[in-house]
Amino acid sequence: MEPVRIVTGRAVPIDRSDIDTDQIIPSDWLKRVERSGFGAGLFSEWRDDRDFVLNQPEHAGATILVAGPNFGTGSSREHAVWALMDYGFTAVVSSRFADIFRNNCTKQGLLPVQVDEALDRALLQAVADDPSLEITIDVARGTIEAPAAGLSGTFPLDEFTRERLLNGWDDIGLTLRHEDDIAAYERSRPGWLPKTTAS
Repeated sequence: MEPVRIVTGRAVPIDRSDIDTDQIIPSDWLKRVERSGFGAGLFSEWRDDRDFVLNQPEHAGATILVAGPNFGTGSSREHAVWALMDYGFTAVVSSRFADIFRNNCTKQGLLPVQVDEALDRALLQAVADDPSLEITIDVARGTIEAPAAGLSGTFPLDEFTRERLLNGWDDIGLTLRHEDDIAAYERSRPGWLPKTTAS
């Protein structure tokens, strides 16, 4: 995955709580066998309503999703993260995330920004009032700011997750940090044992 250091962009406000993974990407989209193309199914049932916020031209190209509390509940499907990223989102802001959804985000490079409820409400209102409002999220500092609206705050990230995002390490990337040790171990194994390399 690509490193996630600073995310700057406009936002889409979805002022709903308890948005679950089936609402993010309905189950009929789970028949796909590749990881791409899920953006077309993002909130697809809600997007049937022409007044839904993602259908509004003033939010086209926004890269940050600001949602109500308890985002990403329901099943553990990674497809929800794939759909958000495929659509173009690089960060999701909420006052509370489901644990499995948050974990899936950090393993794929989608930044979950958990803020307090007051800031979440203020950001939802500010973005609804001004769709051109720019938000900046700094992973290293753990800060989120919307200077034009006078809003700022912090969000928690444990140090392992922060380092993982800043360096762009998915699970394979974390393993490859030990590539020399793995190769040395494989060279020292008896020849009659199976090897991970072709040699």
